[in-house]
Amino acid sequence: MALFDYPQGFNVFLRVNFVSGGPQPDSEGFIFTGNEGTMQIGAGGAAILSDSNRDAVTVSGMRHRPDPGYQIDSWAVATQKKFLEEYRQKNHLPQPPGPPACKESFVAPANYSDSLDHLKNFFAAVRSRQPVVEDPVFGFRAAGAALLSNVSYEQNGPVRWDPEEMKLL
Repeated sequence: MALFDYPQGFNVFLRVNFVSGGPQPDSEGFIFTGNEGTMQIGAGGAAILSDSNRDAVTVSGMRHRPDPGYQIDSWAVATQKKFLEEYRQKNHLPQPPGPPACKESFVAPANYSDSLDHLKNFFAAVRSRQPVVEDPVFGFRAAGAALLSNVSYEQNGPVRWDPEEMKLL
């Protein structure tokens, strides 16, 4: 398990068990959870996934509504209702019909291969001698979380990383 704290005010928690490694429905993917909803990339959440097409992104969220938020969920239901009623009256807000949810899924076309696209971009860049977005720095940054997890494991403690200089602190 790895926990990454970012100075922008968010955390990333990663967990790997080295067992899945394959085509099981819940074996791979990412779920990003925020205060406005979730974004799931890969297997496990989208019912539209099939064995031949696992490249899906599902975004689920709550549209903003003029309530004080969900920090009152631990209160008794009667207390929540009274608080929200007083809040809406004080702020001249209408009574909402309920929490409006939204959910969208995006699926890659059938037989799409991101590996094939990656190789095509690489060979096109070699032939044209033009720079690519996915250069060595991009690759190093992409592998950074896994590399830092390994260093942290070997040192048996947290590590600090300077993303601009790309070196340990």
